[in-house]
Amino acid sequence: MPTATQDSDERLARILKRVRRIELITRGMVKETLGGAYHSRFKGQGIEFDDFREYQPGDDVRFLDWNVTARMNEPFVRKYVEERELTVMLAVDISGSGEFGSKEDSKRERAAEIAGVFAFSACQNQDKVGLILFSDKIEHYLPARKGTAHALRILRDILNLTPESPRTDLRPPLDLALQRINHRALVIVISDFMTPDFSWEKSLRGVSAKHDVVAARIIDPAERHLPDAGRIVVEDPETGLQQVVDTSDGTVRRIYQQRMVKLGQDLEALLRKNGVEQIDVQTDQDYAPALRAYFRSRKRRKR
Repeated sequence: MPTATQDSDERLARILKRVRRIELITRGMVKETLGGAYHSRFKGQGIEFDDFREYQPGDDVRFLDWNVTARMNEPFVRKYVEERELTVMLAVDISGSGEFGSKEDSKRERAAEIAGVFAFSACQNQDKVGLILFSDKIEHYLPARKGTAHALRILRDILNLTPESPRTDLRPPLDLALQRINHRALVIVISDFMTPDFSWEKSLRGVSAKHDVVAARIIDPAERHLPDAGRIVVEDPETGLQQVVDTSDGTVRRIYQQRMVKLGQDLEALLRKNGVEQIDVQTDQDYAPALRAYFRSRKRRKR
C-alpha cells in the first residue's frame, strides 16, 4: 500500500512533468509566433515625467507648464520619457470549479497554460511578472520579478497549490492588485468568471482606472450545453450542492443553454463598460489564435 510520502512524491512528479510540458508548449509558441506581437503591443508602456525645457516652435502646447512659465517669464514644456519596463500581474482563479474538465485538460490546467504564455512573453521582453492565486480570498501572492526561473515557479504554484476555499470571489485579487502595484501595469485575470453575482464590479472599476486589465475567460464545452443523458446528478464544485436534472427533457437543456448564453453576454457587457479586454479560451480548442488576435490588436492606451 502506497505511503503518504510516496503519494506526495508521485504528485510532485506529475506536477513537474506537467510544468515541463506547459513550458515547452508556451515557450515555443512565444518564440515562434507571439513574442514579437507581445513586444510590439506592450513596449513603451505609458510615459513618466523627465524634465522641463524651453518651448520650441512645433511643441505640443498641451505640455506647457504654466507654473514654470510664469516663474521664468518664458514658455516651458514638460519632457516625458516612455516607461520601457512593464509589470505583468497574473491573477489566477484556483477555486473548485477550476478542477472541472470534460476533455483532456481541466480549466485550471488550461489557465496555467495561458499564464505561461504571458509569463514567458514577459520574460522575453525583460518585463517583471507576478502572481496572485485566489478563491474567495487570496490563497497565494508572489511579487513581480524577472527571469525564467521565476516564470517556472509561477507555473508550479498554479498547478500545485491546494486552495483553502472552494468558492470564488474576484474582489480580493482585484483589491490586492490595486494596493500592491504602484505604477501602471498589465493585470491578467484568468478565471471561468462563474460567480454568484457581479459584486466585484466596483473593485474591477478601481483596478481598470489605474491599470490595463485583461479578462481571460476559461470555458469548458460541457458547461455550455447539457448532454442528452437522461437523469443525472450534478454537483456544484464550489458549494457541494447536488441536484437531479433530467437532461432528456429538451426544455431543460434549452433553458440551461439560454442561461449560460446570458451569463456570457452579461459578463461581456460588464467588462466592456469598465474598459476591460476579454479573451475567451476553451479547454477543447487551440488557444493560440485567440491570444495572437489579442496581441496583434490595437495598441493599449497610454497613460
